[in-house]
Amino acid sequence: MALMTADLLIQHADLVATCAGPGPRRGAAQNHISAVANGSVAGYDGRIVFVGDARECDRAITLLPDAQVIDARGCTVTPGFVDPHTHLVFGGDRREELRRRLGGASYAEIAADGGGIVKTVAATRAAREHELIESGRARLAEMLAFGTTTAEAKSGYGLELDTELRMLRAIKMLAAGQPIELTATFMGAHEVPVEYRGRRSDYVRTIIDDMIPAVAREGLAEWCDVFCETGVFTPAESQAILEAGVRHGLKPRIHADELGLSGGAAVAATVGARSADHLIFVDEPHARGMAAAGVVATLLPAAAFFLKLGRFAPARMLIDQGVAVALATDLNPGGGFTTSMPFVMSLACFGMAMTLEEALVGATINAAAAIDRAGTVGSLEPGKQLDAVVVNGALADLIRVGAPVIRHVVKRGRMVL
Repeated sequence: MALMTADLLIQHADLVATCAGPGPRRGAAQNHISAVANGSVAGYDGRIVFVGDARECDRAITLLPDAQVIDARGCTVTPGFVDPHTHLVFGGDRREELRRRLGGASYAEIAADGGGIVKTVAATRAAREHELIESGRARLAEMLAFGTTTAEAKSGYGLELDTELRMLRAIKMLAAGQPIELTATFMGAHEVPVEYRGRRSDYVRTIIDDMIPAVAREGLAEWCDVFCETGVFTPAESQAILEAGVRHGLKPRIHADELGLSGGAAVAATVGARSADHLIFVDEPHARGMAAAGVVATLLPAAAFFLKLGRFAPARMLIDQGVAVALATDLNPGGGFTTSMPFVMSLACFGMAMTLEEALVGATINAAAAIDRAGTVGSLEPGKQLDAVVVNGALADLIRVGAPVIRHVVKRGRMVL
């Protein structure tokens, strides 16, 4: 047998949770992580060349003289985590809203007092591009420390063309300046800005006629997103915005059914969105529609937790209806006070009745599918990027909230933590 050359080797892990196989995983298949005991993972030039039994690996590869070798005895190895829903670029600070929420104020009450998204919009409009980049880089460093190696990042705190473009340019700069791989989403339809209150149809036309074409011309985004919710954008407005994005080469995704059964899941199925996110109030008929259309359900239990909504998305029902479930942090200044995918996995297990294996699949291969990256990341198998997390202990140690269990992070075959 011809030996394979390797420049990185993770060897003798107690368990390698490969999550190998086609993605996304649906139904009972979401519980399968294709684990290998006493496993090794070898890579060359950023790609995986071997995954399997450590003894077989020793016979199958030859290490380059300067190869990195990670001794994973006593550890579990998983794919690098994929965070498919973040608002990591923004200006200002809204932590005082957290204090108000802890004192009993609701999301709606805070927004009515000038807080919420519109407060961040004002701060982001005032921020310079280098300030957005600097603060975004600090958040990405936190994400990396928790094992995230690929993420989505949205605009949406500009709500006017110049600031939306400035946010997207900041995301582009961040993608080139640190290890986490980013994909950008244009979300001018995050809220109706204050200056358009009372003439929302004009703002919808501005998004469709001005913003989307400008974003597409500069090639700054892969995706178009909209907040379909009562008091924000209607299903008809959301569909029109997403279809305009498609005409300009932006793939659709949607914030859906977070605060009520607002019709967002139905829009996702109609337009063929890759992902519908939040879904706290989605029902079985709409779940079946999503399953038939191949829409991934990206669930954000940390948002429900920090917003004190009193309920989580019905993950168990979605899985039972054949919908692929992904997980994400919803990192944002108002209701996403975490950069940790392991914390999100904990909430998925204990708040949404997911198994540990389902949560891992939701944070890896299904999350990768939610941003059209399942062919390159999200699992450990030959030919894919070598993006991996070395967990100090058993797989269950990942959901020990607050425990420093991430020993190493590998991105594209290089140890970055």
